[in-house]
This record gives sequence, structure tokens and C-alpha cells, in this order.
Amino acid sequence: MLKAHSRLFEHLMLAADLVVVAASWLAAYALRFYVIGPPLVTPSPPPLRDYLLQLLPILAVWAVSFHAFDLYRPRRLGSYLAEWIDIAKASTLGVLVLIAIMTFAFRGQEYSRVVIVYFWLLSIAAAGLLRGVFREALRVARRRGYNVRRALLVGGGESMDEVLAMLRRRPDLGVRVLGFVTDKPEGPHDGRWLAPLHQLRRVLDEHAPDMVIIALPHADSGRLADILREIGDDPVAIHLVPDLYGLATLRGGIEEFEGVPLIHLRDSPLYGWNRVAKRAFDLGLGSLVLVAAAPLMAVVALAIKLTSPGPILLRQERMGLDGRRFAMLKFRTMHADAEVATGPVWASADDPRRTRLGAFLRRASIDELPQLVNVLRGEMSLVGPRPERPLFVQEFRTRIPGYMLRHKVKAGMTGWAQINGWRGNTSLEKRIEYDLYYIERWSLAFDLSILVRTLWRGFTNRNAY
Repeated sequence: MLKAHSRLFEHLMLAADLVVVAASWLAAYALRFYVIGPPLVTPSPPPLRDYLLQLLPILAVWAVSFHAFDLYRPRRLGSYLAEWIDIAKASTLGVLVLIAIMTFAFRGQEYSRVVIVYFWLLSIAAAGLLRGVFREALRVARRRGYNVRRALLVGGGESMDEVLAMLRRRPDLGVRVLGFVTDKPEGPHDGRWLAPLHQLRRVLDEHAPDMVIIALPHADSGRLADILREIGDDPVAIHLVPDLYGLATLRGGIEEFEGVPLIHLRDSPLYGWNRVAKRAFDLGLGSLVLVAAAPLMAVVALAIKLTSPGPILLRQERMGLDGRRFAMLKFRTMHADAEVATGPVWASADDPRRTRLGAFLRRASIDELPQLVNVLRGEMSLVGPRPERPLFVQEFRTRIPGYMLRHKVKAGMTGWAQINGWRGNTSLEKRIEYDLYYIERWSLAFDLSILVRTLWRGFTNRNAY
């Protein structure tokens, strides 16, 4: 019964797609020669008959292309954006094949390239809008109890709770939860606990669900084979929700590579265009800030030289992206031999090693300005977790879970933890919590927000000493 309904929807969708594709081709012809194009072409446009000849190959190519990109499989739990992307890919492939057909099979006739471009854009927009209307109609029907699938949730833990929350947020998906098969009946189940896992076969026979959603905690992943054995060859759709909550620690995700599904448990947000965009942002804004701050930096350099013997700049080894070490630049704020007696230690309030000018520079964070050079070199970013000295990193990573994950992005001159007060001799655990929050939610807009808040609140901080 379900397969018959699915085939009916598939055939209706295919017919509707072909109608809008044909309409897009004719609309592209009309746009070029009767709406947008008349001033640019001869008074007599090419005959419509020549373009009608292309309809048969167009419809055949688009039908095959849409099937090739799996646009007729049920997408009840799929992403709208992913469907639009698949439509664009299918239409692009169709246009390339169409150009090849025109080149080799219709050599004696010329077809406008502008018409083809219009057709490509119109076919994507029209097919996408058609499916949007279709999905909206299905939403209305499902809210009224039509085209509903009955689901059984099997497993437990946070993953199953997330599935339930998602289905409650999206009643338009038309998935009605019959109940839960889990060994832990407590939880947000609304009294719909049906049985423990070892009685799954009985529940399947009694309720005959349309789909089974398996969401096992990572600790129970070994029971998956038994659950699948219990389901056997029942004609139900089976969806597996992996428990990434117990495994993923940073920007997890799922990708398909050469037909093999890969689950990323830990990844950096800065790859591809994100990496290029952040680097361009750092270079552009960093250059402007360095030029603007140059007069102040020159004055500070002269003041350091006149008030304290020793170098103007301090080059201190820090750990940055992927654990690579680099020399971070700062204006020197302590006596030249500050660590001879103490060794590497954090600065403290009223630290006697500071010079008189250095105390002011540290409170105002002016000593950090030379790090703009590190930003332009690509060793740091304007925004990111603050870099730490390798000696301290080795100590912190042994006692703070997740500490090294902050090195999945470039270190920054300012960061989410710093503008929230977690700098200096404050809680490392809270600092890491804020750093990981930043990495998981990174965007250029977030970076800009942090920079604005850094300027708005000023560079001074009661923990900067």
C-alpha cells in the first residue's frame, strides 16, 4: 500500500517536473525574443518551430537527470536546501547534455546561448518552487491526518530524546510516534513506553509500524545487530540515528565520499571558503588597524626604550593552530631579566616584575598591539582563543578535558572568552568552555560581533595585569 502511494507521488511529481521544464524552455524563448531581447535582435526572431524540436530531447534528458540525482525518493525527513541543491545539479547536468545534443545532432540550426542560460535559471527556480508548493500541500494534508507514517522509536538516551523533540517541532513531516521500545522507560515519553528492547518483536507484530527509528546510546551500540535481527524482513523503513553526543567533541558532521558515508566526530570549521574568508578578513581589517595604530605604537616603543633597559619587543613562544609553535610579539612590560629567578609563571596582580609603564600597558592591553604583525603573517587571527605557552599547554591538557581542541582554529588577539571576562588568572575550565563555544558556532558575523564588543567595552579588564 505504501509503495503504491509512493509510486503514485513519484509519477505525479515527474509529470509536474516535465511540465514546468517544458514551460521554462518556452518562457526562455519568449523572454529572449519578445520581452527582454527585441532591441538587440533582428526584427524577425527565429521560428518557434526550431525550439519546439528541442522539447523531446529536453524532457528525456531532464527525466533521466532528475532520476540520477534521486529527486523522486521520499524526502520526508530530508533537508529543503539539499533538495534545491540537487535540483540545481540536475539542471546543470541537463543543460550540458542539451548543449552537446545541439552541437552534434542539430548542426544545421543555431540556438541562442542566452535562451539556454535563461532556461537553466528558470528550470531551477520553477522546479524548486514546484516542490515547495508540493511540500506545503503535503504539510497541510499531514496536519489534517492524511499521508501520515507511523513510527516506532527504538533505543534510548539523548539521541532518542532529540529525535522526539525534532518530530514534535515538525508535525508537518507527518510522522506519528506510536511509542518507545527502550530499557529505560523514564524520560520525555508522554506515557508511550511500550516494552523493553528484548520484546521488540512482539511490539512490531502488535503495532505494524511504517518505519522504525533506531537511536541507541553509544554504550548500547553492540545491540544494533540484535535489533536488526528482530526486525528481520518486515517491510518497514529503518532509520539509524548514531549517538554522536557521546563521541563528537567539535563540529561533527556526516559526509559521503566515493559512496562511503563518513561521520566526522571532530573537525575544524575553518576549511575551504571559510578559511579563505577569515584570512581575507584578518588581512584587510588587520592592515587597517595596524596603520591606524602605528603612531601609538611608535610612541609606546619610544617610551619603553627611555624608561627601561632592554628590548622593546618581547618574542615569546606560543602554541597556535594545530599545535604549531610560533613567536608571539608583545611590547615588553617587565624587566629584561623577569623570569631568571621565577621561571615561566603567570603574571599576578601587583607583580613586582612589571615596569611602571608596563603595568599601564598591560591593564590597557596596549602591549598586545604588536600581535597585528602575527596576524598579517598568518600565525594568529584577530579573533580566536588566546594562545598559551607550550610549557603551560602540556600541564593544562592533562587536567582539563578538551583543552587541546582550542587549537583547531588560529589563536586570536581577542576572543569570546576574553570579552566575557575569562582572561588572566581566572578559571581555565570556563575559558575552555567559552573557546569551544566560539569554535562550534564560528562565523564571520560572530567574529565581527566579538571585535565590536571588544571596542565597546574597551581594552581594559580587571584581570589584565
